[in-house]
Amino acid sequence: MRGRRPMGPEVVDRLRGSEQAQQRVKAVLQTLSGELRVQEACARLHLSEQRFDELRLEAIQAAIDALETKPAGRPPRAVADAAIAALQQRVAELEGQLQAALLRAELAATLSRRGRRSKKS
Repeated sequence: MRGRRPMGPEVVDRLRGSEQAQQRVKAVLQTLSGELRVQEACARLHLSEQRFDELRLEAIQAAIDALETKPAGRPPRAVADAAIAALQQRVAELEGQLQAALLRAELAATLSRRGRRSKKS
């Protein structure tokens, strides 16, 4: 046989997590592979069959969610709406100040030209 050797529930031992979580994952994998009966897993974990079925479905759903295709690249940065509103308000204030400054500069230029003309007359 070529390639890597198949891995089973023992792979859980190499992963991070509490002992209880690892035991639960192992039991779920072993019941899915047929190595362990549900009743045996329940006895080992001190759980009812109903609770074990819930855990097994949660684990499978979490695996499916984790393996969903995601868009390529970095996710867009989320900017808070309040920060956007504050920045838009600041831009509006600065635009108003700019218009006032341009108007003052235009008035100053016009008045200085008028003052030169009246002195020449």
